[in-house]
Amino acid sequence: MHKIWLILQREFLNRVQKKSFLIATILVPLIFPAVIGVMVYIAMEQEKSAEIATVSVLDESGLMSLEGNKKFNFVAVSGNLEQAKAAFNQSKQFALLYVPPFELAKPEGMVLYTKENPSIRKIGDLEDVIENRVEDLKLEKFNIDKETIKSLKTSVSLKTVNLKESGEEKDSNTGMFYILGFALGVLIYMFVLIYGMQIMLGVIEEKTSKIVEVIVSSVKPFQLMMGKILGIASVGLLQFTIWVVLIGVLSSATLNLFGVNMPQQQAMEQVMQQVDNPEAQAAVKENNKIFELLKSASEIPFTFIVFNFAFYFLGGYLLYGALFAAVGSAVDSQQEAQQFTFPITLPLIIAYFGLFMFILNDPHSTASFWFSIIPFTSPVAMVGRLGYDPPLWQLLLSQALLIGGFILTTWIAGRIYRVGILMHGTKVNYKVLAKWFMMKS
Repeated sequence: MHKIWLILQREFLNRVQKKSFLIATILVPLIFPAVIGVMVYIAMEQEKSAEIATVSVLDESGLMSLEGNKKFNFVAVSGNLEQAKAAFNQSKQFALLYVPPFELAKPEGMVLYTKENPSIRKIGDLEDVIENRVEDLKLEKFNIDKETIKSLKTSVSLKTVNLKESGEEKDSNTGMFYILGFALGVLIYMFVLIYGMQIMLGVIEEKTSKIVEVIVSSVKPFQLMMGKILGIASVGLLQFTIWVVLIGVLSSATLNLFGVNMPQQQAMEQVMQQVDNPEAQAAVKENNKIFELLKSASEIPFTFIVFNFAFYFLGGYLLYGALFAAVGSAVDSQQEAQQFTFPITLPLIIAYFGLFMFILNDPHSTASFWFSIIPFTSPVAMVGRLGYDPPLWQLLLSQALLIGGFILTTWIAGRIYRVGILMHGTKVNYKVLAKWFMMKS
């Protein structure tokens, strides 16, 4: 155990003392918000400065009189289609819209001619304009007032409350839990993949530089593998802790610029003070989505989330890290490792897609249950379900199986590692790995 601790210290200090670690740990939480802010600002400025696209409309149906808006200016043209195409080619207009005679029940045959491939957003906006015009024509045909239709449309927003067996009621926000599950699942996927690859590259580097031959003269290969895995795991956990603290401090500092309360909450309090009618106060509060979102965020059990996230990060990392270490010990270069890394990362990729297809859409489904129980997918799947309050027995079963999975992969990787770490120039395939695994000590 003492030798494993020494190797852990070596791996930890070797990485923490590098400038790249300090840059990644301190600047990443600053760079990402800054990049997002710049991108949003550029998008908003681009939206403001965007020119109105002119669209020529050759309407042979006589029905498609389109009104211009902030995005499009429609110009009616006459003549046949070939003449309209020729005129359009000589102009600087965005597009030519050809509308043949059509039936209101089945509006087909419309064609949009452009000089370059337009964006899907612009096509979608133009389709919305045409659809709205066809809807107006249908209302006119049946003598239905458009304002009456608008008045019939009703928006309903359900407030969700979790009712416990004890009778306790707790507000919940599905949208907030979706965002939380998405963020945690993606972070686990990235962390396990990144730090697992670091183990493999570190083992390959030591093996090719012959350093490992000196190290294994004083420690057992299994001790070397465990020390390396735990050392890099401690680096990842330290980095994650710093990120959480740094983001929390930055968030608090930003909020202090606006005072103690959130700006949205201050505005809400001002409105509530000005409205004397209790019913009006309730209506204002109910319709304010930002206020509800902030309220839901304040009720998230962050201690429970952070503890379990750290557990699944370590468990998933240790499970996959052992396999990455075994691959690193078996090959002599990163190129040779590619044939073995894909089968290892495949369960992670499956869990990543399962996060969007099953877990976030229905966190209590049968598929979500099995994804969060199987050790190879549970690190991504279960953290995606944490916000949805999964049953305690499922959480404990998932964690127990993850620990068992880590022990199993460590045992398998250790048997390969003890032989592969001293092999050089051997052409490795799955048959050779199986032979090393079955080889007696």
